[in-house]
Amino acid sequence: MLRSADCGSLKGENAGDQVTLAGWIGRRRDHGGIIFLDLRDRSGAVQVVFNPENAADATRIAEEVRGEWVVQVKGTVNKRPNGMENSSIPTGDIEVMVDEITVLNRSLTPPFYIEEDAEADESLRLRYRYLDLRRPPMLRNLTLRHNVVKYIRDFLSNRDFLEIETPILIKSTPEGARDFLVPSRMQPGNFYALPQSPQQMKQLLMVSGVERYFQIARCFRDEDLRADRQLEFTQLDLEMSFVEEDDILDLTEKLYTGMIESVTPEKILRKPFPRITYDEAMERYASDKPDLRFGLEMTDVSDLASETEFRVFLSTVEGGGQIKGFVVPGQAQFVTGQVKELEDTSKAAGAGGLAYIRYRGTNPVGQLTDEEILQSAGLRMPAEWHQRLADKMGAGPGDMILLMAGRQPRLNTWLSAMRTHVAELLELTDPDELAFAFVTRFPLFDWNEDAKRWDSTHHPFTSPEEGQESELDGEDLGAIKSKAYDLVCNGSELASGSIRIHNRQLQEKIFAILGHTKEETESQFGQILEAFEYGAPPHGGIAPGIDRLVAILCNSPSIRDVIAFPKTQSGTDLLFDAPTPVAQSQLDELYLETVKKPE
Repeated sequence: MLRSADCGSLKGENAGDQVTLAGWIGRRRDHGGIIFLDLRDRSGAVQVVFNPENAADATRIAEEVRGEWVVQVKGTVNKRPNGMENSSIPTGDIEVMVDEITVLNRSLTPPFYIEEDAEADESLRLRYRYLDLRRPPMLRNLTLRHNVVKYIRDFLSNRDFLEIETPILIKSTPEGARDFLVPSRMQPGNFYALPQSPQQMKQLLMVSGVERYFQIARCFRDEDLRADRQLEFTQLDLEMSFVEEDDILDLTEKLYTGMIESVTPEKILRKPFPRITYDEAMERYASDKPDLRFGLEMTDVSDLASETEFRVFLSTVEGGGQIKGFVVPGQAQFVTGQVKELEDTSKAAGAGGLAYIRYRGTNPVGQLTDEEILQSAGLRMPAEWHQRLADKMGAGPGDMILLMAGRQPRLNTWLSAMRTHVAELLELTDPDELAFAFVTRFPLFDWNEDAKRWDSTHHPFTSPEEGQESELDGEDLGAIKSKAYDLVCNGSELASGSIRIHNRQLQEKIFAILGHTKEETESQFGQILEAFEYGAPPHGGIAPGIDRLVAILCNSPSIRDVIAFPKTQSGTDLLFDAPTPVAQSQLDELYLETVKKPE
C-alpha cells in the first residue's frame, strides 16, 4: 500500500496514528539537523519532520530530496508544540514524525515555483501545464468545475432528462462562426465539420420523441480568441418538448440557484433572477449583457442636447443619432487627470470624445447657479438648461454627468465600455456577488451592413414571437421580435436559447430571408426540414457555457484558468506545440496539398 491517508485529511484527532503518505515535496526547511518538509498531494499539504536522533537513515535521504520529488513516508502523527501551529493550512495543528522515506521519483528543478501564487508568465505556465495544474489554485478550479458538472448531471437526471451523446463529425452548415473542417480519407474531396453546437441534432432528438435531453457537449468554433473564448469549449446543451419560454427559464433559474448555493455557498446570489427585454437592457444599460451589480443607468437626452449650441450634439441629432449618458454619483470632484482618463477610455472604445458636466452645488433641492456648474468645453448653456438636464437624468449636487453622441448601435457600445470602466474605477462591484438576469425578446434579425443582408441574431432555427409571422413579408424586418433569450451574469453572457421553429414552411421562409436559395437550403438543411414533416413537437432549449460559469465562480478573468489544457490567444497549444505541419504522406492519403499564404 503506497499510502494509508491523504496528506490534507489529517487532523488533531489523528494524533498517535501510524500513517503512510505519498506525494510531492514542497517547501523545505533545515533547523539544526532537523529537516521539515511540506508533503503535498491533491487533498492538501502536511508538514513532515525528520529527526536524526530517531530516524537517522530517513534523515540522510531527506537531506538529498528537493522540490517536486515524489516520495513515500511512514511515521506517526503528532500534535505540534504550543505556539508552533500554522493556522493558514487545515493540517496546521499536527505534523508527521517520519520513520521511513522512499524516493518514488526524482524531479528536475521546475521552471517556476509550485505554490499558491506562481510568479510566472502565462506562456511558461501553459508550456508546463502539468506543473501548473499541481498548484492549489488550479486544482481548486478543476475541482469546482467537476462539482458544477456533477450537480448539473444529478439535477437534470432527477427531472427525467436523458443524457445523450451526439456526433463530433457532422456536416458543415452556415449557422454562425467558421467551422473546423475534417477531410474524409474514404470520400476524397469531401469534409466533415466539427460541431459549433449540437443544434440540429438536439432538435432532431425532439422529433424523435426523447422530449427531455441534455449533454455536456464539446463545441468547436474557428474564430478569434479572447479571455472568454476558446477554439473548443464546453456547454450544457439542453432541449425540451412541449414547453414555452417560461418553462425553460424557470428550470434554468432553479438549476443555477441550487448549483451555486450547493457548490459555492460563499457567493452572494441575487434572486429571483430579473427578466428584462432586449430593448430595456439596451435603453437602460447600453448592453444586452448588463452587469446589474451597480446602477449607472442611461438616459436619452437628445431633446435637450438639440437645444445647445454645441455643434457635435446638433449635427448628431440632425443626422439621426442620439445623445445618451449616465450620472456618476458623488464624483463632481474628479480632477483633470481623472477626467482625461475617462476621455481616453471613450476614444479607445471608438468614440470621438466625451462630454462631462460636474455639479458642485451643495443644496440638494435648490436651483443651480452658474458658479456651481463645472462644464466641459462646448456646453456653454445657462444654469436653467443645466437644471433641466440634471432633473431629467436624476443628477444632484456633487454628481457628474457623462454624455456621448453618435448613431446606434455604436453609441451603446461606447457607453457600455464607459459604464464598465467607471464601475471598475470606483470599485462598485463585489467579485463574490452574482447578479444573474434573463434578457428576452431579442430581434429576430440583424442587418449586416458589410454584406448588405439580414442575419439571424441568434441562429436561423429561432422562432419569431407569436403573431409576428406575418411581418416576415414586410419591409421592417429589424422590428420583428424573437422567442430568444440569454442568461447573463456580472456583464457576461452565460447562455443563449430560444423556442425553436418546428414547422417546415416557416423554417424555409427564414432561410429565404437570410439569402439561401432553395437549392442551398435543401442541400444544407434538408435533413431537419424533412424531419419537421413527421410530427415535430413544439420545443425549445438553452445552452449555458460551462467554462464562463466556472470562471465567474472562481473569480478568474480568463476561462484559460478553468480549462485543463487551453490554447493561447493565438490558438497555439504550447504544451504539444500545436498546430504543426503534418507529413506529406498524410496529405497524400487525403488528396490534399498546402499552398503558401499570400504575402
